[in-house]
Amino acid sequence: MKLNWLGHSGFRLEIEGAVILIDPWLTGNPMFPEARRAEAIRGATHILLTHGHGDHSGDTLAIAKDLGIPVVGSYDIVSHWEASEGIQGIGFNKGGTVDLGGAKVTMVNACHSSSIGSETGPVYAGSEAGYMIAGEGHTIYVSGDTDIMADMGWMGEYHAPDIGILCAGGHFTMDMKRAAFAARKFFDFKTVIPCHYRTFPLLEQSAQALIEGLPGVTVIEPEVLTPIAL
Repeated sequence: MKLNWLGHSGFRLEIEGAVILIDPWLTGNPMFPEARRAEAIRGATHILLTHGHGDHSGDTLAIAKDLGIPVVGSYDIVSHWEASEGIQGIGFNKGGTVDLGGAKVTMVNACHSSSIGSETGPVYAGSEAGYMIAGEGHTIYVSGDTDIMADMGWMGEYHAPDIGILCAGGHFTMDMKRAAFAARKFFDFKTVIPCHYRTFPLLEQSAQALIEGLPGVTVIEPEVLTPIAL
């Protein structure tokens, strides 16, 4: 299993028989070198979307059309794009599980908001979500954009993820200290990877508070397009 950070909250996850692009915002992403776009999306089999905001959904439609691969996510936004954009989609909802090339992906709750822009302002884009991705002997919790929430208690107990990909930049989501608290209280992670940070000055620039808050847990500060073997 291999993971590559694409900057901000974007990841390329190679697991089982799938190559999943999670929240692929590449164009205009200050962290992502656009000259490496082809490398980042090569061989992708699915796009997994946590919510509609442009810093997560940015290149979703373009990649889906370029590669002819399905967008996986909230039924509301996926079915809308299937009808209006002619893409392939796998729309589902909280508690549902889909099989992506042998990886089992379950949609779970998140606490944020979700919209896409239009000429008249934000348009509802289905509910924000996180995911539990199970495969190759691991379960990965992708938090999506969220704050701490009580639902993390049963999610940690029921799914028992050993790897956490946690938003931790603050301002729009939980920050490093809050992410560390959530990880300690609700989960038993062996590995934690922060995201949704460093992109803009408004967000946290270091994961030191997360590292200090999780003794005994391997916290990996990702570098863009540098593979992480899990």
